[in-house]
Amino acid sequence: MNIKNSTAIVTGGSLGIGKATAKLLIDNGAKVIITGRNKERLELAASEIGAIACHIDITDYNNFKPTIKELISKHGKIDILINNAGIGAFGELGDLTIDQFESVFNTNVFGLALFTQELLPHFKERKSGNIVNIASTAALKGFAHGTVYSASKFALRGMTQCWQAELRKHNIRVMLINPSEVTTAFANAERKERAEVDNKLRSVEIAHSIKSALEMDDRGFIPELTVWATNPF
Repeated sequence: MNIKNSTAIVTGGSLGIGKATAKLLIDNGAKVIITGRNKERLELAASEIGAIACHIDITDYNNFKPTIKELISKHGKIDILINNAGIGAFGELGDLTIDQFESVFNTNVFGLALFTQELLPHFKERKSGNIVNIASTAALKGFAHGTVYSASKFALRGMTQCWQAELRKHNIRVMLINPSEVTTAFANAERKERAEVDNKLRSVEIAHSIKSALEMDDRGFIPELTVWATNPF
């Protein structure tokens, strides 16, 4: 697809991978709507990168429906949905709580799926659309203390494969991006970005991967792309 003159929605767009991806798409001529839970932080990010801020909590299933309809009506078309919003909870088996499971799955699985579902009629009507789900290498292999988070990302990987099977006939491309560790604000209670280090991925590497996958001609798509740091040790 051609990024220029496209319209994209990036969930969780006020920090990290979401913000970097939104900026890169904007720099390449796209109109980008970023969503987030924290209105102040969202509007600040939007002003910094030239995005459009849309205050949405994707776990608020009943209340985001009219907002999505309004976005489609106002902007005329949506070409790209980047499902980036995600959270984590970590702990050993024996110490896990139902609250951890519910919180993480409400964002990473349930909210993501239902948010995407609201855009689906628009994509089907246009016989065109690009859905990019941001998972993790935790969707490929579990790790100690990762029960809740990894389970949510395995679920997202499975959902992505189901959507690929369902939506190819409608010319809707569904792609999965699996970043390894990225220096973002993820899992930081204060939501502050971590400083860059030479042996860890930055948000810009993931943004570049997303942009590159989107730019393939519409006759093809990359079902799944995993991005590792070259030498993380």
